[in-house]
Amino acid sequence: MSGDEREVMGRGGLRVDGDVSHLLAGLRELIQEARQRVLRSVDEVQVQTYWEVGRHIVEFEQGGAARAAYGSKLLQTLAGELAAEFGKGFDVSNLRHMRVFYQAFPKQDALRRELSWTHYRTLLRVESGAARQWYMQEAAGQGWTTRALERQIGTLYYERLLSSSDRAEVEREAGEQVSKLATPRDFVRDPVMLEFLGLPGTGKLLEADLERALLDNLQAFLLELGRGFAFVARQFRVSSESKDFYIDLVFYNYLLKCFVLFDLKSGELTHQDIGQMDMYVRITDDLKRGPDDNPTVGIILCTQKDASIVRYSVLHENEQIFASRYKLVLPSEEELRAELDRERGKLAEGAGWER
Repeated sequence: MSGDEREVMGRGGLRVDGDVSHLLAGLRELIQEARQRVLRSVDEVQVQTYWEVGRHIVEFEQGGAARAAYGSKLLQTLAGELAAEFGKGFDVSNLRHMRVFYQAFPKQDALRRELSWTHYRTLLRVESGAARQWYMQEAAGQGWTTRALERQIGTLYYERLLSSSDRAEVEREAGEQVSKLATPRDFVRDPVMLEFLGLPGTGKLLEADLERALLDNLQAFLLELGRGFAFVARQFRVSSESKDFYIDLVFYNYLLKCFVLFDLKSGELTHQDIGQMDMYVRITDDLKRGPDDNPTVGIILCTQKDASIVRYSVLHENEQIFASRYKLVLPSEEELRAELDRERGKLAEGAGWER
């Protein structure tokens, strides 16, 4: 058979011949381009809307002594009404950013339509007006993702160009870094866009993204801690006689010779959470623990709005070994809580989430 006549197996288990493969390739390209057009359109409308919101707030505040008397209470008043009607994208923190956005970019015609609100939120961190304008033009002209823009700002790309005698080398290094980060945004899961559109389930998606990012950072933190942690798995499956369970993060500590389980919860710590972790520990001991392994230990991480909570979970018969040996190696509750809060705050600030 020729290349066009060969049949291949499709995702649904049906055979797809060469002509249909070409059709599928064309349809995939069409759909992807359409999604990108929608994405760019929503980005442009969102940026324009937030610029206008900022302009209205600033002009109101400049409307005389009577209006200036509102002071900081103005944003709280506006946020109380707008967030209740349109979602957390219009809370006090984001309204403050919209006001600063207008002040930093007072000419709407000078905004680059290629950039998203997240791009502009990142640009607002640049103190120098000249540098901010340069990063805006480069990000739009070079098609930088928000991650690439953050990278270039964080490595002082603009400042290095000004001070370097080898401009080509600086540009080459920057280009290599951008290429590693040049991945398109996921239209369906972009939290900033979902918040702006007020789509159903936005809160759950935001929370899921935040939890995933927290687990990523926690995993890196434990491996860098240098206390014997070896990564085993994410969403580690353990099974009882009738049901499968999935543990968020599992390590093996080769200094203690035991499994260490982490489970991340949102909201307040409950007795059910503690009971569930005790069950995870017992199942892991029964099914995964080797003859030379020590008892498994579990750690519950609860992310709350005001302060995170960390709780160790060990079976009663193992409390003595935990107190005498495990505490010397495992990070303390205070260390984990501080790391969780630090990463949570950094993620919230970087992504524009108010948690």
